[in-house]
Amino acid sequence: MDQNLKIYSILEKNSVSRETCIEFEHFISLIIENNKKINLISRGDEQNIRERHVIDCAQALDFIDLNSNICIDLGSGNGMPGIILAIMMKNMKLPIKFNLYEKSYHKSKFLESVSKKLNLNTEVIQKDIFKIKNINTGSIIGRAFKPLPDILELINQNFSSYKNLILFMGKNGKQILKDAFKQWDFEYKEKRSLTSEQSFLINIKNIKKKIE
Repeated sequence: MDQNLKIYSILEKNSVSRETCIEFEHFISLIIENNKKINLISRGDEQNIRERHVIDCAQALDFIDLNSNICIDLGSGNGMPGIILAIMMKNMKLPIKFNLYEKSYHKSKFLESVSKKLNLNTEVIQKDIFKIKNINTGSIIGRAFKPLPDILELINQNFSSYKNLILFMGKNGKQILKDAFKQWDFEYKEKRSLTSEQSFLINIKNIKKKIE
């Protein structure tokens, strides 16, 4: 465990307590155990899950709107980032509920089981979020969910109110943003990834579709 604590030290100390790290490890064990039955992460990622997934997800904490009561994880899948951030909020004693949207039955059941075992403030919603209208929330977060244009269209059409949209961008992120501005207006800030020099996070606000 001490070696794993050193790995997590890349994160800000005030957001990752020893208790948080212990719960990260519990979550990792559940991921690996269930990965044999459900395709949660690639088998090759099991060895570097802390850096590749946990730390990558945890760094999004800086962009979460802490004045809101709800945060939505789009297509939560294996629970990253939603479960990771819910663990952090719990140990920081912040009353933010994470609504985890996941249309897969088996992944939804996995998320429900993890949430119960770790006593997290989450709600697993086994529905296709593209088919739900008038959604109200604080922050919206997506990781490896859909292409940026599809996500912007989803926010524009299905959300009646939100604070911000947090996305993880890869090496082609700059070009993807440039292309998005051809059809959309929005404000955004970048944060360089802690886990990859080619990746970054974006915090988007005030999304508006341009009039054609």
